[in-house]
Amino acid sequence: MLAHKNLKNSLPDSQDLDDTEMDVPLPKRFRSECVNSMDLTLTDNCRHEDWTSDDVAQRMVNMGFDEEAGLFKAQEITGDLLPMLTSERLREMGVSTMGRTLRIMNFIKSITHQERKILNPSNSKVFNDPIHGHIELHPLCVKIIDTPQFQRLRYIKQLGSCYFVYPGASHNRFEHSIGVCHLAGQLACALQHHQPELDINDQDILCVQIAGLCHDLGHGPYSHLFDAKFIPLMRPDRKWKHEDASVEMFDYLIEDNNILPAFQEYGLDRQDITFIKEQIAGPCRKTKDKEWPYEGRSSVKSFLYEIVANKRNGIDVDKWDYFSRDCHMLGIRNNFDHSRFLHFARVLEVDGQLQICSRDKEVGNLYDMFHTRNTLHRRAYQHKTTNIIDIMITEAMIKANDYITFEGKNGKQLKMSEAIDDVVAYSKITDNILFQILNSSSDAKPVLESKEIIQNIFRRKLYKCVAQTQVIAEQLISKSENDSIKKEIVDDLEEPEESSLKPEDIIIHMVFLDYGMKDKNPIDNVRFYMKEKPDIAIKVRKDQVSQMLPEKFAEQHVRVYCKRDDPLSIHKVFQSFDKWCKKKNFPPPKGGNVTALELTPVIKKNYVTMSNGNPIQETNNYNPITPGSAGKFRNRLSF
Repeated sequence: MLAHKNLKNSLPDSQDLDDTEMDVPLPKRFRSECVNSMDLTLTDNCRHEDWTSDDVAQRMVNMGFDEEAGLFKAQEITGDLLPMLTSERLREMGVSTMGRTLRIMNFIKSITHQERKILNPSNSKVFNDPIHGHIELHPLCVKIIDTPQFQRLRYIKQLGSCYFVYPGASHNRFEHSIGVCHLAGQLACALQHHQPELDINDQDILCVQIAGLCHDLGHGPYSHLFDAKFIPLMRPDRKWKHEDASVEMFDYLIEDNNILPAFQEYGLDRQDITFIKEQIAGPCRKTKDKEWPYEGRSSVKSFLYEIVANKRNGIDVDKWDYFSRDCHMLGIRNNFDHSRFLHFARVLEVDGQLQICSRDKEVGNLYDMFHTRNTLHRRAYQHKTTNIIDIMITEAMIKANDYITFEGKNGKQLKMSEAIDDVVAYSKITDNILFQILNSSSDAKPVLESKEIIQNIFRRKLYKCVAQTQVIAEQLISKSENDSIKKEIVDDLEEPEESSLKPEDIIIHMVFLDYGMKDKNPIDNVRFYMKEKPDIAIKVRKDQVSQMLPEKFAEQHVRVYCKRDDPLSIHKVFQSFDKWCKKKNFPPPKGGNVTALELTPVIKKNYVTMSNGNPIQETNNYNPITPGSAGKFRNRLSF
């Protein structure tokens, strides 16, 4: 009893033993067993971090876990490792039943104060977000936010050059990442609350939140422009994705800011860090078809990998945030309500794996989600002016690539295209790159040409969208055919000598629109459950939902731009493109906007008559440069 008296004497007068040692409410019988066992074994040095494997085993025996004490000792589990134990790891060690597992977890939490640290952090912070309202973030997430690597996201536009078209699209990757962190925690907590049997612990939730927070760390200037346009042209041999850069930047963030002790403080170890990185970029290793590829969590928690980036069907919190945020900033209505999905989400077994499913009545809400994605691509992301500004910025960056450098590791100077190989140099590249080029003192010809392109963007002297056509589904065109299409169009040009167009004056741009899974219906990869049978996963066919849903889930458009803005050149390019469309049996070309009506051109017949009233000549009053224009459409209306 002496040890017990010493322990009580070391506490403030206002506290008793139960208040300090038992953060997690336990059954009275079990709590009394804990206190009685501590009466017999605790010494003056009661810090669990100082316990040896023998100490841990002895305390397990005192708690009635004789069999498990041997397992702990065999695995050399010391006191400092206790916070890292999870139910999953206990089962791997050989703890036989769920009841024993839960009792051991309760014992560990009671002596390490782990639950108090993770679930109720005293130094969390509240962010006021225009989309999700007041967001409370874990102190470890706040530590990550308060680093140069994360603050860099303040200077990378979420929608890239779309800001040049939509003045409201001024939001950045910074606030989007915070929103994804918040939604990831909401979904994980909802699953934990609704299905305790899933054994989602606090470390799981914190890891999912951090993955959502850091999933876009690797984006370059103007977001997808850098990894989808600039790098493929400058480094065609390098298979590089911004997700890979996000993992590298995450490692650099931890190392550069010495945050690893903070991870350990909240019970996260190297395996948890691996889990975070796998959520961002996928599995670290290649495996056979049916072998579980992930190392951070076992297959019994496969559903956790569907929260931040869902490779199975595309329904994830990343999309939920950017749908809501982008629609809000662009002024486009968002038809999808993610809060309903949160309420009805349920994990069920499908083909041997646990997946996140939804109520059968929510299938319409999910179709609305993918329709919203399609609308955003049509009206904003793939807007004809957004795309051509993307192309012009890419040209400017390519021309200046050899003359604008960034300091990397050991002071080495690297070009923009080389910075992806050095995370230190890459962390210094943001949307400010255009102004770095403009303010460059270099008088090299490529730099001067780059500056001219950027100035033309600012002065709205953009390349002209001549026309576009929709490709027939059976004749889809790959991006590799761009050069051959250009050559065909140039070869068919009928132009006078004074207006010589070259292939480099013409730009062919492929626009792909889909529901996120190419020509597949993503809802085919979603499973649902019925109210009457909540534990059985079912598939809902499209024809069971509505007869008004899309028959096809992907389409392709070919756009033609001309770098020259004189009417004659544009007219010649349009005529040649029209011929090309006829050869391919594609619809006649129309204006460059995807959402424009495909109007039937009206040919007005004018008759030149002689004095006797008999016609001698018939001509077509038809504007070849703007066929089927809105003006002609308006002239056809009668009121």
